[in-house]
Amino acid sequence: MSSSAQPLPLDGITVVAVEQAVAAPFATRQLADLGARVIKVERPDGGDFARGYDTAAGGLASHFVWCNRGKESVAVDLKDPRGLDVVHRLVAGADVFVQNLAQGAAARLGLDAASLCAAHDRLVAVDISGYGPDGPYAHRRAYDMLVQCEAGLVSVTGTPGQPVKAGIPAADIAAGMYAFSGVLAALLRRSATGRGGPVEVSMLDALAEWMGHPLHHGMHGGEAPARTGLAHAVIAPYDAYGTADGERLLLSVQNDREWRRLAGQVLGRPELADDPDFATNAARTANRERTDAVVGAALARLKGEEARARLDAAGIACARLNTVADVAAHPQLAARERWREVSTPVGALRALLPPIGLPGGAPTPMGAVPALGEHTDATLRALGMTGEQIAALRRDGVIAGTAPSGGPDRS
Repeated sequence: MSSSAQPLPLDGITVVAVEQAVAAPFATRQLADLGARVIKVERPDGGDFARGYDTAAGGLASHFVWCNRGKESVAVDLKDPRGLDVVHRLVAGADVFVQNLAQGAAARLGLDAASLCAAHDRLVAVDISGYGPDGPYAHRRAYDMLVQCEAGLVSVTGTPGQPVKAGIPAADIAAGMYAFSGVLAALLRRSATGRGGPVEVSMLDALAEWMGHPLHHGMHGGEAPARTGLAHAVIAPYDAYGTADGERLLLSVQNDREWRRLAGQVLGRPELADDPDFATNAARTANRERTDAVVGAALARLKGEEARARLDAAGIACARLNTVADVAAHPQLAARERWREVSTPVGALRALLPPIGLPGGAPTPMGAVPALGEHTDATLRALGMTGEQIAALRRDGVIAGTAPSGGPDRS
């Protein structure tokens, strides 16, 4: 880092996370990307269960690689009083604590936000749950797809005949991002008041907020938007259309001025600009099938490259329907040098830089993905434990992780 570069915003902040799956790990990875030290507490017998979701990332689970770079893994058994004591000692020296255990589990361990903040004035403690701490759904199991259903996302996603879930864990990501921003807000408040405090995020609350457009449309307009596949419920043309060489292009006409340009410069049908069946968005939406037929027929005569060139020249927004492989090779990501290599237990893997850019600051750490319990011994030594004490915990199954070579330290 040059002498003039700004430090990472969370440099010097320590986060302890008792986390699993996606929501909390995704939140704390954002904190690690901004320079925080994140100590991830995992079960000794397998760790975060997301480690076992698949083996697609070079033998590691793709969810785990995505959400856990830049963290230190400490494997301790919270059901053993000695393991729980380790976590409480870590929390005592931390700035932030994050947990997304099953409802009620954190409170039984004294690791809920209310208990921890009562004991530690400066601590910011985050409880992430499925449905919140109270109400009739509080103790229901809450997995991503279940919350997508409860929040109504599935009802507005898919085709007229088939609702579908989002292809990404939308509820987990929503909760993780609100937890991340909640931590930043609480740390900012602490800098002014000297006090931390609890942060509460539920997956249902987060995803229901993301449902704002269909909710307001349905509550105040009397009818929720229909499922329309790739089409837009209230804008036309706004859909994907095939080209002569098999590409599929999604184009979006946002206003009637754009429709005039599309009709004249791309479709070759300038008379449609003033045709009362097409001249306004309301008319085009009411005549959606005819609108799509006109646009589809014109693009079907063009190869993809030519169609994109005409649309760009006319100022019409368009996009290719990329596959995952296309995204991995996307020319825009390559041109902006968004890819880095991240160390993992199976070697280096490609990963994207985080979306938050801080020009003029220290580079994003992009730290390694930890092996289970990789940092257990070093962390316990930092708490003042001797090699013999650590070895005893390992013998009793209270901790996991590879013991350092050379035998236990008897200091």
